Amino acid sequence: MMRDKLSIDFFNRNTLLVARELIGKKLVYKDKQGWITETEAYMGFEDPASHAFRGKTPRNEPMFGRAGYSYIYLIYGMYHCLNIVTEEIGFPAAVLIRGILLPDGTHLNGPGKICRYFGLTKLQNGKDMVTSKDFFIENTDKHFPVETTPRIGIKVGLNLPWRFVADIKK
Repeated sequence: MMRDKLSIDFFNRNTLLVARELIGKKLVYKDKQGWITETEAYMGFEDPASHAFRGKTPRNEPMFGRAGYSYIYLIYGMYHCLNIVTEEIGFPAAVLIRGILLPDGTHLNGPGKICRYFGLTKLQNGKDMVTSKDFFIENTDKHFPVETTPRIGIKVGLNLPWRFVADIKK
């Protein structure tokens, strides 16, 4: 079956645009898949909630790389979080995947739950999601109304309306 995977051109754009347009696209990893229902944008050196705020480190290095790559890290020593790198090489930016609607109607809310369900760990960090045959984002014709809100689960940068949430009831 031919999949309509998102190209580098989709990810190599403004992070806020990518974060909004990822809503309704399908995350695919091996035999699991689900529609993206919530995202958050993190970008640049001026974003105090971004891992890149204090500069490049071994942990955040994928954020500085090519658009369309995965950036997966561990928080609280127990939860993995999936981000997808956006924009030009050298400009640190990524979109955090916060919500997924599974084909059976189950809604996974939270990046840790998403990574646990899909089996994503730091082993998938830095993977090319544009060329991969088993880890990618698929274009779909699924459309949800989208609400824009401030990001959640952070202590700084709370004033920025960089969270995008699908109304999955419509």
